Amino acid sequence: MMFRTLTLSLILAGWLAVSVLGDEYQVEALREPAPADEISAEIAATLAPTGARLLRDSSREVCDIWLCKTWEVAKFEPGRDLLYPFQPGQLIGVVRYARRGSDFRDQDIGKGVYTLRYAQQPVDGAHVGTSITRDFLLLLPAESDQDPAPPDYRQLTESSAEVAGSSHPALLSLQKVEGDGGPLTVRVDEEKEWWIVRLQGKVQSGQTTRDLKLDLVVIGQAAE
Repeated sequence: MMFRTLTLSLILAGWLAVSVLGDEYQVEALREPAPADEISAEIAATLAPTGARLLRDSSREVCDIWLCKTWEVAKFEPGRDLLYPFQPGQLIGVVRYARRGSDFRDQDIGKGVYTLRYAQQPVDGAHVGTSITRDFLLLLPAESDQDPAPPDYRQLTESSAEVAGSSHPALLSLQKVEGDGGPLTVRVDEEKEWWIVRLQGKVQSGQTTRDLKLDLVVIGQAAE
């Protein structure tokens, strides 16, 4: 009886894993600008005129993302724990959730429009082991985040925490760009159950402009 129970448990666990990973996500080009009636004119002026749309099972809209036309950056050498050349608080883009979603900490994200700003995970004992990288995008309410300039750290984190309705900011994890997939593709980390969207924008440093790919965990949570 014990053997039968154990076998049934293993089968059930396997079926649940397949069910979770059975969801198919894909990203496609979105040939429309960010919603002008839900963001400030100053934020809208920084955004590219087209975006990316993440779909579940080919037809169910998950979210739309618009990146900035360009990001101004300083000279940067990627390290082991910092992968991207942005400054904390820098505006990266805007996201619109078609329905309720969740962030990298499995906090609820309500339907609506949010700005995306770069942040770095603090180096302290409270965050040890939660992520191998420190690069994140924080979600802020678009109706109150109207100035493209970076806010100070306290304003950044407190405003983002309002999105999640908790004491912790609402965030999505940036990962190291891996593989040779082009922009607007999705790769799956089956071990972690992450769906990682490949986006591409442009960075400007002095007189030099170049493409920059971003790998963003849009579906999936950090390990407990």
